[in-house]
Amino acid sequence: MRSFHKLVSSISMMALAVTLWSPAISQADTPITDANASMFGPNVYVFDPSMSATDIQNKTNEIFTRQETNEFGTERDALLFKPGTYNVNFNVGFYTQVSGLGQNPGDVTINGGLNVNADWDNGNATRNFWRGLENLTITPSNGTTQIAVSQAAPMRRLHIKGGLNLFDFDANWNAGWASGGYLADSIVDNNIVPASQQQWFSRNSEWASWSNGVWNMVFVGDKNTPSGDFPNQPYTVVPNTPIIREKPYLYIDNGGQYQVFVPSLQQNTQGASWSSAPTPGTSLPIDQFYIVRTDTYSTANINAALAAGKHLLFTPGIYHLNDTIRISHPDTVVLGIGMPTLIPDTDAPAISVADVDGVKLAGLVFDAGPNATSSLVQVGPPGSSASHAANPISLTDLFFRTGGVTAGTNAAQMTINSNDVIGDHFWMWRADHGAGAGWSTNVSTNGLVVNGNNVTLYGLFNEHHNEYQTLWNGNGGRVYFYQSEIPYDVPNQAAWMSKGGTENGYASYKVADSVTSHEAWGLGVYSYFRDAAVKLGTAIEVPQAAGVKIHHATTIWLNGTAGSEITHIINQTGGKVYANSPGTAMRQTLTEFVGSDAGDTQAPSVPGNLMASAPAYNQVNLNWGASTDNVSVSGYEVYRNGALIGTTASNSYTDTTTKASTAYTYTVKAKDDAGNASAASNSASVTTPAKALDRTGWTATSSPTSADGPMNLIDGSMSTRWSTGTQMANGQSFTIDMKTPTAINSVVMDSTGSNND
Repeated sequence: MRSFHKLVSSISMMALAVTLWSPAISQADTPITDANASMFGPNVYVFDPSMSATDIQNKTNEIFTRQETNEFGTERDALLFKPGTYNVNFNVGFYTQVSGLGQNPGDVTINGGLNVNADWDNGNATRNFWRGLENLTITPSNGTTQIAVSQAAPMRRLHIKGGLNLFDFDANWNAGWASGGYLADSIVDNNIVPASQQQWFSRNSEWASWSNGVWNMVFVGDKNTPSGDFPNQPYTVVPNTPIIREKPYLYIDNGGQYQVFVPSLQQNTQGASWSSAPTPGTSLPIDQFYIVRTDTYSTANINAALAAGKHLLFTPGIYHLNDTIRISHPDTVVLGIGMPTLIPDTDAPAISVADVDGVKLAGLVFDAGPNATSSLVQVGPPGSSASHAANPISLTDLFFRTGGVTAGTNAAQMTINSNDVIGDHFWMWRADHGAGAGWSTNVSTNGLVVNGNNVTLYGLFNEHHNEYQTLWNGNGGRVYFYQSEIPYDVPNQAAWMSKGGTENGYASYKVADSVTSHEAWGLGVYSYFRDAAVKLGTAIEVPQAAGVKIHHATTIWLNGTAGSEITHIINQTGGKVYANSPGTAMRQTLTEFVGSDAGDTQAPSVPGNLMASAPAYNQVNLNWGASTDNVSVSGYEVYRNGALIGTTASNSYTDTTTKASTAYTYTVKAKDDAGNASAASNSASVTTPAKALDRTGWTATSSPTSADGPMNLIDGSMSTRWSTGTQMANGQSFTIDMKTPTAINSVVMDSTGSNND
């Protein structure tokens, strides 16, 4: 026995010695060429953790270089990451979708960075369109992820282990413009900084804190939302999402097989669907899908597959259609990856959906063709009447263009005839630049027409169409966030008159006179009448029905020809916007609008005991006794020196556009839902205090400092300024010693000479 043990020990030692003495053997990396050799074709890159990080970095850089400025290009790409961890840091350009192929966002981690910048336009992100990030975790090496985007750039199912900036800097470290984006079903561990983002929509997401707002920011079903009352803080907060079905997505199961996950319908939710457990839903094997590829497709083959009961998965590319794609089976899924673009070559829709339950359309771009299509997408035939309340039709990340690439035309971009439809993120754009952009060349009469009842939309961006941007004919509609620029290129007033030529322009958001119930939250309508002095009578037009309610609306004069304006916000309510200054000429707001029964001709009582105080040179506080009405008081109009300067729903108002050492006289009128206005209140006069403090003996120091020394802070001159000499470095500070205790009522930051800071 002893000799046997000794023999075993000797053999073990020999094996160990052989192991120690053997030369090192490394397993070769999976070649990067395998990335686009999948069933999805050459425009889809499927990355594997076994691939070289350097190869993945080089490939993503190559794609970004091609797509960074490719605003109206023909290339499309989907970058898909199998479950695992990737040490890469790359940017996302036009027509690029980056997605994790795990069932949950934590299954794929990008260590390093996954960002969208606006370097190609000197920090201006207002044209960073058509791209997306989905279903993965980002751990940024510098602590912050940057997603500087505007329309048609959704972020979904993301876990960002750090902060999130929604803007980029220009070459002078000013926050560059950005014009609205979309975040859903996501978690951000640290702070979100919108900075210059003019508007934003977020749904079912959470973050540590939210820094600021500009004009219109809407939060539905989110956690840790910012606080503050509209309009002084431009926030609209709806605590729970009433009804939603999250977007379907592609993933790889534990057996290595592709599946499409279809989330379940959910109601009254808050926070991300996967925050405490996997998103509820059903998986569909990939063999139940017809894979649509540019190198093999035909419209006839697509329709044959649908008729046989198949779902559709569109891969990246451009698809010209010589017939309508007809969806007739309930619960059909049509999913696009990598911004596939569908163009009807006839006057028929690109896609039509029968009036059946549970159809899901997601991740598609539609370009108008040259043949005056009636509607690019038609959901339900005219006269649809079926109820889909138990299993709604879902429309997610659908983006429409008329012009920009070519001079296409259409009547409407999308018509929804079916009842009980959920829409989650649309950008409906008549091009204001690019190929074919012109008043009579890329004609799009309307963006969205809704004829169905009980249609609920989240994140509706709808812009530049020739007549009504949104025309809503169905009852029970709900819209959470609306962003709309009315057309830039109206040639003259006569060319843009509604109601038989009796009213200036077409309202952006038009609810038909026959509608008795409709509700909307967070609406922003913007003007830039570039080519003529054009007036729009009202931005939002709704019937005077008790079931019609608008919460938080704003109009903005971005720029334009002198003499142009938006005259009212809703119907005949709200002041006009017509210039960039003063502030009330650029932005007007209306907190609440509730329709009333027709026939109300009684005006509210006169506001009583108006009082004014001026705690600072640039602030006048107004308070008055509340008015009463036979139905309800909808709000108050505030007049300064006889001119309307703002509206409010409460019996107080703060005017922050005053100047130092100036006398002002104010009056207030009450209005009701029928548009009846009271007589003016009593006058209240006030003189604002002087602006400057006595700075005798004050001292200033800074760390660091430069030739623009810290004493420039307190010399009383706007022609001098303090500078550290070092841009955007942490730890910079200045200290002002006033020598004696002094009461400070307000501090005003004036960036004159550096207005973009």
